[in-house]
Amino acid sequence: MKIKQYRTQFIKELSPFYDAYEAESFFYLILEDKHKLRQIDLALNHELNFSENDFIVWESLLSQLKKEIPIQYLLGKTSFYGLDFEVNENVLIPRPETEELVEWIVNENGKADKTKKIKILDIGTGSGCIAISLAKNLPNAEVFAIDVSKKAIETAKRNAINNNVDVAFVLLDILKTEELQCNFDIIVSNPPYVRNLEKEEIKKNVLEYEPHLALFVEDNDALIFYRKIAALAQKNLLGNGQLFFEINQYLGRETKDLLLKMNFKNVELRKDIYDNDRMMKGNV
Repeated sequence: MKIKQYRTQFIKELSPFYDAYEAESFFYLILEDKHKLRQIDLALNHELNFSENDFIVWESLLSQLKKEIPIQYLLGKTSFYGLDFEVNENVLIPRPETEELVEWIVNENGKADKTKKIKILDIGTGSGCIAISLAKNLPNAEVFAIDVSKKAIETAKRNAINNNVDVAFVLLDILKTEELQCNFDIIVSNPPYVRNLEKEEIKKNVLEYEPHLALFVEDNDALIFYRKIAALAQKNLLGNGQLFFEINQYLGRETKDLLLKMNFKNVELRKDIYDNDRMMKGNV
């Protein structure tokens, strides 16, 4: 079957589950991953064909996409802040909003004295996307990362190797930690923050396939991770050290009030590309 012909069939079969733009994007992601072909290659050569074995692979992927399994998990990878990351069912798929958080940290610290080492801790690292991106873009940084999931840590370690950066990964339950082992210039976290009451807003591909451990908190204590991490930051951030959070868009005011009540200075709340409250920074 001609690839161009199959493309039409592929998008049509996914139409009950995704809009046409998203279905088309899946087609070209798979085309590039499995065949090293880009959209322009197909446009220039309408006669490109799938072999019988190719067709079997595509039909298998199509079947899984109909179950709304994330394309990133099917391909086993995604891009984040210009880098490639392995992703699997043990880690969240990195979001564009989190890239904005990384950008904020890089902009705040990228122009500092390059001879001065800075220590960074990423809490709840998952795939390692934040820690690794910071290590890659802040050459004077010594980066540490924590997660409660052993399998997430294993994934993050592979991602650090594949992106040629040094990050020290530690298996640790932050909620059971009273004090960190050393002090830091920057602490950053994208902790679980989705309340159970918000589950109805979550798409099936996230709700059924991404790890709930990294997503959800109880409705009656939605800021449990923020309160704990902020308390640790008070003890373990160096003078004028920076605390960065990705936050629940519905709890921007509450999260800011929490930091202010804990005597953080210069507390700043920022919106993401979708105009939602999403990022926060404070200094000790």
